[in-house]
Amino acid sequence: MFRQMLRAKIHRAVVTDACLEYDGSLTIDEELLEAAGILPYELVMVSNLNNGERFSTYAIPGRRGSGDVILNGPTARKGVVGDQVIIFCYEYYAEEEAKHHVPRIIQVDAKNRIISVA
Repeated sequence: MFRQMLRAKIHRAVVTDACLEYDGSLTIDEELLEAAGILPYELVMVSNLNNGERFSTYAIPGRRGSGDVILNGPTARKGVVGDQVIIFCYEYYAEEEAKHHVPRIIQVDAKNRIISVA
């Protein structure tokens, strides 16, 4: 049996822009993606702490060191600049592996700079 478990989380990132006229996705600073182990175009879930919206989309790399977290296309309707979001990435693990799995948690400051990795 496989269990779907949290693999990575970017906790309390701040939305830096919302671009409705875009094909869709979530732009995330490349440093944050790498720290979390999220690949470009990988499925992510997003939870907006300010309005309760939850949605899934795919991650695209933003400019390294920019702190960008940008809602693109239809996701631009799910939040506004300044909203705090949690970005989740899940993976399937075999039963025994799941029992010992620990997700990677990235904490960021108000400018989306990494303050801790656990």
